[in-house]
Amino acid sequence: MAKKTILIVDDDPDFVEATRVVLEGAGYAVQSASNGKEGLARLKKGGVDLLVLDVMMTDDTEGFHTAEEIRGNPATAKVPIVMLTGISQKTGFAFSPETDAEYLPVNVFLEKPVDPDVLLDEIAKALNQ
Repeated sequence: MAKKTILIVDDDPDFVEATRVVLEGAGYAVQSASNGKEGLARLKKGGVDLLVLDVMMTDDTEGFHTAEEIRGNPATAKVPIVMLTGISQKTGFAFSPETDAEYLPVNVFLEKPVDPDVLLDEIAKALNQ
């Protein structure tokens, strides 16, 4: 069985590398992009099974706009998105896909820092593994 490929879209290289180690250790293939534009371009090439997406990159809401664009494109709309961000800590606002679905079209919303086991569990659920 082929490895599932996860695309990490985050502008923090230390976070990307730490997350890569966790995901590869769990048997996933990992690719990365440092912003939403790069992430969308990579996603449109195909072969990505799940996206781990930050919110605050080039601007404070880039991840929200990226998720909306992914969901609005039939070629990428079904790719599971795990939004993993520290936005609530920075802004003081709590976000949830259940209450904020209009701008959080994601499968899972997690706050940084996240326990690696929680991240792996949520990814497995989103991939239906």
